[in-house]
Amino acid sequence: MFELYQLQQLLVVVGCGTLSGAAEQLHLSQPALSRSMQRLEREVQVPLFVRRKNRIELNKNGELAVEYARRIMDEAAKMAAALREQERRLHTICVGSCAPAPLWEISPALSNRYADMTISSEIRDCNLLEQGLLAGEYQLIILPYPFQREHVHCVEYAREQLFFSLPPSHPLSDRKSLCLHDMNGETMLLRNRLGFWEHIISKDDKMPDAHFIVQNERDFHALVQASVLPYFASDWAMRREGTQPNRVYIPISDTEVHVTYHCCCLSQDKTMRAFLSQYLKNHSL
Repeated sequence: MFELYQLQQLLVVVGCGTLSGAAEQLHLSQPALSRSMQRLEREVQVPLFVRRKNRIELNKNGELAVEYARRIMDEAAKMAAALREQERRLHTICVGSCAPAPLWEISPALSNRYADMTISSEIRDCNLLEQGLLAGEYQLIILPYPFQREHVHCVEYAREQLFFSLPPSHPLSDRKSLCLHDMNGETMLLRNRLGFWEHIISKDDKMPDAHFIVQNERDFHALVQASVLPYFASDWAMRREGTQPNRVYIPISDTEVHVTYHCCCLSQDKTMRAFLSQYLKNHSL
């Protein structure tokens, strides 16, 4: 039976139009390539080429062989990719989150419990997280609401609340709490990759005239230390990163910035259910 490399050679010969050009591309001698094509003809038991003095052309059999060769090589490539993906999945726990904060604790906890696994995490839209869990792309997702679906195990995880961080000189710095619309029209610093928080913050009905200077994580922290511009903080971020000196942190009263996260996995995933059961015992809301 013929080998895959012979089909690959056949396709290169067709693409080049000459044995010499194909041999050069394949890093073979022309006689070696010619013998390989002759073996392919013997193995399929029909001639594939019309050979001329300085050129080789496909006959009708060859044209059909090329059609099949393309399909076979395409399927072989898909097979190899699928096997590599399965191997990756067997040694990878994929976590998807609606926001960055839950990953700060969930990812290290998974790494500690499953030291022989790679923990892959990303922030995505909530609808894509739901679809990804059901499709097997994620073993665990974190949403800002319960995912009530058959075959999905969903448990409350933790809460997060937003604050405004203001300089003491700001006219609203003496307030006990603020609403989002109180800061409408302000210029504010904003870190990128906030997940679902971006949709809440950018709602047109709350802060339509606010101007946000969006920065990556490193530049955001540098600007926070050097700037008097307001920015959003959260109780979770403040516990993790601390607070900045000469700043006032005022809680935001809007209900949509008080979020309870939920961890979700497939009901049949005993490994993830066991992890969540053990992890949440030591993690109070």
